[in-house]
Amino acid sequence: MEQSETAGSRFTLKRSGKFRETVRDLWSRRVVRLAAYALGLLVLLYAVVWLVFARDLPSVDKLRTYEPPLPTNVRAIDGTPVHSYARERRVQLAYAEFPPLLVRAYMSAEDKNFFRHHGVDYFGIFRAVITNLTHSGRPIGASTITQQVAKNLLLGNELSYKRKVREAILANRIESALTKEQIMELYLNQIFLGRNAYGVQAASRAYFDKDVEQLTLPEMAYLAILPKAPSNYDPERHTDRAMERRNWVLGEMEQNGFISAEQRDQARATPLGTVPRQGTRFEANAGYFLEEVRRELIQRYGENAEGGPNSLYAGGLWVRTSLNPRFQELAETALRDGLARYDRGKGWHGPIKKLSTDGNWAQRLAAANLGAGYPDWRVAIVLQKAGGEATIGFPSGQTASMPAGAASMPVAGQGGTAFDALQPGDVIVVKQEGSTWTLRTIPAVSGAMVVEDPNNGRIMAMQGGWDSRVHTFNNATQALRQPGSTIKPFVYASALDNGMTPATILVDGPFCVYQSALLGQKCFRNFSGGYAGPQTMRWGIEQSRNLMTVRAASQTGMDNVVKTIARMGIGNYTPYLSIALGAGETTPLKMTNAFSQLVSLGRELKPTLIDYVQDRHGKVIYRADGRCALMRNCNARDWDGKAMPRPPLRGRQLMDPMTAYQVVHILEGVVQRGTAQTLRELNRPMMGKTGTTSGPTNVWFVGGTPDLISGTYIGYDQPRSLGGYAQGGTLAAPIFKQFAKEALKDMPIVPFRAAPGIRMVRIDRRSGKKVFGTFPSLDDPKPAVIWEAFKPESEPRRTIRREEIAARPKEKLLPPDVGVRQGPRDAEFLEREGGIY
Repeated sequence: MEQSETAGSRFTLKRSGKFRETVRDLWSRRVVRLAAYALGLLVLLYAVVWLVFARDLPSVDKLRTYEPPLPTNVRAIDGTPVHSYARERRVQLAYAEFPPLLVRAYMSAEDKNFFRHHGVDYFGIFRAVITNLTHSGRPIGASTITQQVAKNLLLGNELSYKRKVREAILANRIESALTKEQIMELYLNQIFLGRNAYGVQAASRAYFDKDVEQLTLPEMAYLAILPKAPSNYDPERHTDRAMERRNWVLGEMEQNGFISAEQRDQARATPLGTVPRQGTRFEANAGYFLEEVRRELIQRYGENAEGGPNSLYAGGLWVRTSLNPRFQELAETALRDGLARYDRGKGWHGPIKKLSTDGNWAQRLAAANLGAGYPDWRVAIVLQKAGGEATIGFPSGQTASMPAGAASMPVAGQGGTAFDALQPGDVIVVKQEGSTWTLRTIPAVSGAMVVEDPNNGRIMAMQGGWDSRVHTFNNATQALRQPGSTIKPFVYASALDNGMTPATILVDGPFCVYQSALLGQKCFRNFSGGYAGPQTMRWGIEQSRNLMTVRAASQTGMDNVVKTIARMGIGNYTPYLSIALGAGETTPLKMTNAFSQLVSLGRELKPTLIDYVQDRHGKVIYRADGRCALMRNCNARDWDGKAMPRPPLRGRQLMDPMTAYQVVHILEGVVQRGTAQTLRELNRPMMGKTGTTSGPTNVWFVGGTPDLISGTYIGYDQPRSLGGYAQGGTLAAPIFKQFAKEALKDMPIVPFRAAPGIRMVRIDRRSGKKVFGTFPSLDDPKPAVIWEAFKPESEPRRTIRREEIAARPKEKLLPPDVGVRQGPRDAEFLEREGGIY
């Protein structure tokens, strides 16, 4: 700097001009100016690229913890796979689990320089441009596997140059964040390969029914051609095209040095070897059970990935259910047989669906996913009728002929033959008998069957109708029906809680009540028109006497009765006397659980279908029994040498245990000599109650053994009369009997557990008086003297002499398989009395 001084002592600073002159000198040079312009243009271009393409790119960090959508797998009570909930069939594998040759097959088909480039193969892009300019036909692309990962996982499938630029930028970032092995693992687990298979392992199962480590070289090469367009190389529709493309991949593998020329030629001579398209194969049908599981999982964890990390269709859950596949199969067969027996002779009920026969009818029929029920029944579509024969087609595309004589059953409610009523497009059910396909009909009546373990509330089987693929409404959980006489055990339980005993005498005689000023006095009577006079409570339950039930409810108080019914989880009802005869509505599941709670001595049971749920990493995220919370420790560091702790009992006490056992003990008499004596020949301790409602529109049986309780119901979806002969003992109880014969065959015979404090006293079965010196007969189902269950200090004081018992006429004993009319039914009573409301 230069400093100057004036006379006024002012100082002036002047800037040196050397720097400015240097800059001016450099700027005067053309090269420098061009370089500066280029640098500025690059900066501007980078800013534009960032603003237009890269500003809102998703973070690559999410790929480090990326978890692909995985199906939820369901297992039965014994651990066998029974179902899978999936919208994308996928099995996730680690990179080390993929055979090296399989990786090289995909590299040869998609990106041979995968392990050498940094996300974008610039040489491949140049080669693709030259090829597209010099050759006609479909243009080839140059997307690397990394770019495909970026597109599939982070960007989507938008077709634009902008997406390609964003894809290249993101691919570069992915290469900086992940290793090559991690990128390849993501790719092989994510790609869609047709047949609803996502990922190579799922595709290996879908096309070859084997795991990836079992694949042969030509099979690996075929799977490698599928990422671009699986439908173009469908092995069934485009076999030649698939063979040509597979052989091209084999040639690329040989050219890249991955296989020898001899391996290439040998593989090229091999046929595709794919298996036909197939659905998920599981032995258990259990459609109603699995639909209830699906609903519970959606409610708990959400349906899709947006619902949370453990969603049904993306969370990869492992679900252990209480489903017993053997019991489920037996329940399905027993219920179908029972419905078919009732419907036999009622005619053909029409087609189960109507579909168009134009175009690809087989695909439409397969997509309808209809079931026929029995394994040897098949769903078919009528294609045409001519010359006394109908041409029918199956979902596989096969066709067959059905003669008019094989469809000669009458049309229900109309007359004429079913063959005459058949029209093209009718979806029907047929069965092959010899070389002829014969028409079958699905019953119009429906029903439900639930099987529960009374020790813990686990539902072991559930059938809510004929077939869940035809009848989607689940009668077991959704059908609100009147339970009829199956409600009576809970009416009498309330009476036992309020001072009565099994030996209490109730008069089976005229009974009148004043209902209201509007309705006046109502007098009830038995359907038979007669009365049995004074009888024990036990006799009234065994013979299902309506008047004795109404009298017991009136003496106990309907307020107490409906409170007992509500505590047992059956329903919340207004305290009308009609409720004591089953006029309220409930579901088969609730009734089955209520009887199970009786067997568990009044302890609360919550019916469960799911035992526990694990996330995709194996961590238990739900337990139905809540054992860890109850024991407060499931992760002890060291074993203390003591026995494994038992989880505390769940559930509160809903009923006095002694009352519950008294009811169970009485209900054993219903099987021995009452309305369910058809079950007596099973020769094991068993309790239960039949039920029939007005009309009769519903028939029931609920009961079982100490280890298995089942509820069975039959009725029309739109309630109407089943016919005057319909009773719970003749329709519902035989269904349970058929099930129990096989289900209980290998189960130990054990008695019902008595409640602590209960007193077993010998009484005269007819009078209820105490007996001395005589013991019950073990062989006679209708002995004069029985053991009766009493609470302490409640047993009868009066006695009866042996000679008085011997002087009575012996009761007539009917064979157990004969339908016995044991007094009036609820249906008859309500029908005659016009209801008790």
